[in-house]
Amino acid sequence: MLWSRLFLPFACAYFLSYLYRTVNAVVGPVLSTELSLGAADLGLLTSTYFIAFGSTQLPLGIMLDRFGARRVEAALLLVAAAGAAVFAGSNNIGTLAIGRGMIGLGVSACLMAAFKSFSQWFPAERQASLTGWIMTSGTLGALVASAPLEAVLHIASWREVFYGLGAITAGVALWLFLGVPDKESATRPQSISELAGGIRQIVTNRHFWRFASLSFAQIGGFMAVQSLWSGAWLIHVNGYSRSVAAEYLAAMNAAMAVSYFMIGLLSTRLARRGISTVHLLGGGMSLALLTLLLIVTQATEQHYLLWMAYGLFSSTGTLTYASTATGFPVSLSGRVNTVLNLFAFAGAFGLQWGMGLLIDATEAAGHSAAIAHRDAFIVLFVLQAASLGWFFFSGWRAASPAASNR
Repeated sequence: MLWSRLFLPFACAYFLSYLYRTVNAVVGPVLSTELSLGAADLGLLTSTYFIAFGSTQLPLGIMLDRFGARRVEAALLLVAAAGAAVFAGSNNIGTLAIGRGMIGLGVSACLMAAFKSFSQWFPAERQASLTGWIMTSGTLGALVASAPLEAVLHIASWREVFYGLGAITAGVALWLFLGVPDKESATRPQSISELAGGIRQIVTNRHFWRFASLSFAQIGGFMAVQSLWSGAWLIHVNGYSRSVAAEYLAAMNAAMAVSYFMIGLLSTRLARRGISTVHLLGGGMSLALLTLLLIVTQATEQHYLLWMAYGLFSSTGTLTYASTATGFPVSLSGRVNTVLNLFAFAGAFGLQWGMGLLIDATEAAGHSAAIAHRDAFIVLFVLQAASLGWFFFSGWRAASPAASNR
């Protein structure tokens, strides 16, 4: 069956990508204790995944559109497998960062290759639904990287965990290469210069910029929190143990999985009733921002429910990809998604490291860890509020009669 031949290997690859992305929220405190790493060290180490991931996005879009999803993703996953082995064998911040960067580079195609393949094989009305299903598989990876991983660390070392992940990653690379079908193009393959010209077409399009800032601050900011600072907040602000914090993260990731499942199940039906992908995106991002405000202000003692709600609503950010792609032809789909993804991972890198720097600086000034983390989250909230405001303003401007007459 075509659906299973395409979906299952891409789903397993994205499961691993998300697991690698969020693993440091649980492993981070262990590394900090064993290797004497500070908050800025952890922020930089964890964010090397994002900078390596993000730096590949422009050439990745060109490669996906030129060589196809199967070849590109299978080759890069072998780099991720090697990176997991380097990380497992590391004893200092330098080699840990190299290994983590290799992992980020290696899994950089997991979601974008899936989107590229789906856009070639399935009609436009199914894309939001497929996005929901593939994101569900990724969130299951994040779920495994919370309480289940914490349980595994009681019987295996973090090094053994990463060696095992490397072996599994190599196996999925082989599955993708041998099992995923290629879609033959009826048109002449574009040259590299023509493919690069497509990127210029994307970044000069006003429709793209409506979603780019949202990708940077909202999606990137959530990745920064989910993959590191959520666990630190629960430990330093709420005073929970590492195991309790892992349970909260598991609940947040489970809520994300539910949200992605519902997106996959209902988005096509909702679109037929006039509730578009953009409407779901705007509503979900607004509720995510409200939830973050409640977390930062500690306005309620229902912390468990708040973190679940934060994961539930933040997961709608993935709809930026389907929403942005509607403004461009299918031939540009690989580049549209990867350019947008560049903004998301640039945000994740910059915000994750920047929050770590701010936390260290605030503590160095004599403030408590709780105050330092709260200040960092306030800065994140302000940036996300500004990006959401631009999303609504630019949408209103594009829909106004004056704009349509220009």
